[in-house]
Amino acid sequence: MINHVISNELLNYDILNKIYLNPTKLSLSPESENQIINCRNYLDDKIKSSDTPIYGITTGFGSLCNVSISKNELSKLQENLVLSHACGTGNKVNDDVVRMMLLLKIHALAYGKSGVHITTVQSLMNFFNNNILPIVYEQGSLGASGDLAPLAHMVLPLLGYGLVRVDGKEMHAKEALKKFGYQPIKLDSKEGLALLNGTQFMSANGVISILQAFKLIKLADIIASISLDAYNGRLEPFFENVHTIRPHKGQLATARNIRSILDGSEIMNQEKKHVQDPYSFRCIPQVHGAVKDALNHVSKVILTEINSVTDNPTVFPAEDMIISGGNFHGEPLALAFDYLSIALSEIGSISERRVYRLISGQRNLPEFLVANPGLNSGFMIPQYTAASIVSQNKQLATPSSIDSIPSSNEQEDHVSMGANGATKLVKITENIKTVLAIELFAASQALEFRKPLKSSKYIEDFISKFRKYVPFVKNDILMHDAIANSIQFINDSEFGE
Repeated sequence: MINHVISNELLNYDILNKIYLNPTKLSLSPESENQIINCRNYLDDKIKSSDTPIYGITTGFGSLCNVSISKNELSKLQENLVLSHACGTGNKVNDDVVRMMLLLKIHALAYGKSGVHITTVQSLMNFFNNNILPIVYEQGSLGASGDLAPLAHMVLPLLGYGLVRVDGKEMHAKEALKKFGYQPIKLDSKEGLALLNGTQFMSANGVISILQAFKLIKLADIIASISLDAYNGRLEPFFENVHTIRPHKGQLATARNIRSILDGSEIMNQEKKHVQDPYSFRCIPQVHGAVKDALNHVSKVILTEINSVTDNPTVFPAEDMIISGGNFHGEPLALAFDYLSIALSEIGSISERRVYRLISGQRNLPEFLVANPGLNSGFMIPQYTAASIVSQNKQLATPSSIDSIPSSNEQEDHVSMGANGATKLVKITENIKTVLAIELFAASQALEFRKPLKSSKYIEDFISKFRKYVPFVKNDILMHDAIANSIQFINDSEFGE
């Protein structure tokens, strides 16, 4: 169990990764408490003293922004907002994503620009701290006006509606509230809008994809190095002087990684008969490196987003202003997700090509990496599986951000579709893990045929750990299980530079 204090301190990936991987208790810093309370007090005074319509507070929403609401119906307005917007469909969102959504929403509200009561923020923290996870659905957000439908489902249980999951068991929100001794909250003016406006569904998916991608891009270098050695490839394309004359940061880092991983390999140091390797080996620094540069760019965009206020309207007590703007618009995330989806898909694409080379009977490797090919099909069909996944990724990587369908009677006439981009990115990231697991499976098999020559100490140690999950294939086995075990090895392991 770790403790995290919500404050004005910016979230970073070290903090996010710790919270993602560990049970965590959240609390509010005195600074954040004061910001939330002062903002709410200002808003209450403003509503009492002003007859000027304030969007979403004393008016309807979207194209109904010109419909005034009487002051004695402001609470009902917010409850109706949550109920009417909870119309998500599709698959249920993974618990890890819902948990991250709660964290990011609490963090954003703690800046004191949203006008919520501190008790509302504390109710969200009660859910997080007790692992009461609302059932949220993947489909329904346009990525503008915030993630309205997903966030509405996240908020419903606070009001005693909808479903939650506690310790893996689904139950009605009222049952969960009773179990933990909580009462349903009653939303005050502005609160429903503050909870539903925001980019926390997109951002949560983005954060988790980034955390996974950081791990997978390191793993991709390791597995590519194993494949390169197993293929009896050449090291010259990874020499430093090749990359200092085209000094993209990711390219330089990748070449350095490969040289380090292969340092001391007897296979690599033997004399080569071939002059040149295929692109899928020779251009690893250029391809993996470009993906790393894309990942670094997208990671910065996401960090900016999660450390921002993205609801509407925003409240500025010091300036005596309540402004209806567009910080809920997901365009920065939508473009970034599309970019990263394309980039990660390239890791899978080049990985599958290396698998093909390893099973094709080249460089004195047996066809399909198995004895008695014909009687045994060996690694023929794992390459099919990798190809199928790579093809799916090409379809999933079609940009979402280039689409926009107007909504709310054309008041919301340009949307980002960033939520679709976010859920596709999650799928692509999982697919990449599987493709890399297949390459690792094939590369470790191919490396055995280079004995008695040894690879580097790093690779030999790595393969030794992998062999505890996946054995060398002498004759045909149930390949599904071996691939599943290879994926499990990736899930269980940490990979440094």
